[in-house]
Amino acid sequence: MDVQLLITVFALGFFGSFLAGMLGIGGSVVLYPLLLFVPPLVGVGMFSAHEVAGIGAIQSLFASVSGALAYKKGGYLNKPLILYMGISVLVGSLIGSTLSNSFSEGMINFIYGVMATIAAGLMFMPKKNNPAADSFEVTFSKPLAAALAFLVGICGGIVGAGGAFLLVPIMITVLKIPVRVTIASSLAVTFISSMGTTFGKVMTHQVLLLPALMIIGASLLAAPIGAFVGQKTKVASLQVILAIVITATSLKIWFDLLMKSIH
Repeated sequence: MDVQLLITVFALGFFGSFLAGMLGIGGSVVLYPLLLFVPPLVGVGMFSAHEVAGIGAIQSLFASVSGALAYKKGGYLNKPLILYMGISVLVGSLIGSTLSNSFSEGMINFIYGVMATIAAGLMFMPKKNNPAADSFEVTFSKPLAAALAFLVGICGGIVGAGGAFLLVPIMITVLKIPVRVTIASSLAVTFISSMGTTFGKVMTHQVLLLPALMIIGASLLAAPIGAFVGQKTKVASLQVILAIVITATSLKIWFDLLMKSIH
């Protein structure tokens, strides 16, 4: 495999993993379109949607665990939330990743676009001022959390993402979890989800070894840095950045799907 392509993968993985640690989104929401569109754009090669999904699964796995460990010292990891959502998303991701090989590239991109659009919509929903937005206090509906995590896990397994870019808006907007607890706990949930997604991708031979190794290195370096920056950033700023990232990704995916349908 071309060295320039591997260097590009490392650079994109570093960027995606930094955002993963900072925003608790796993990084695949950014990495998926970057790996799909940047390599051919700069003339170093290209990956199929299935290959990108496989690489993204590896990135989510390592970026989420290194990011979660960085947040552990701050005390923001909520064990009941991680347990209920983690088990459900793991089962869902195993189902989705195992079935993903039967989906066309266009369908994988379509599902990804739908997930990103829903996430963007949730981020822009009006929010009441929450004095506990930066607190440790958490109360949530356990059945609702488990059901939503299961559905996200299935879709995330199909597209090779841990689903955190959708879980984070759900935690903040639907379950009313404080932002910093959401970011930290979602990384732990994404790690659990990514185990199922990665297992399914590996078993169905959708993971390329060398790009995966580049992504692992980038994730272990960048995610803790992103987590450190995230803990120092104001909650309102984190929400704005997250909304911009998810919306931009959603628009890019839909634009490319539209262009392909025209041609």
